[in-house]
Amino acid sequence: MLYILIEALLAGSILILIVWWTMFHGRQKGEKKQAEKSNDK
Repeated sequence: MLYILIEALLAGSILILIVWWTMFHGRQKGEKKQAEKSNDK
């Protein structure tokens, strides 16, 4: 039972790492600011 819990936590951590990496990798200062988004119109 403990092994299944550890494996599930590890899989969740990897999933969160992948999502974080794809969202913020390559941006100098994180997410775009609201002013930059309004210029896209």
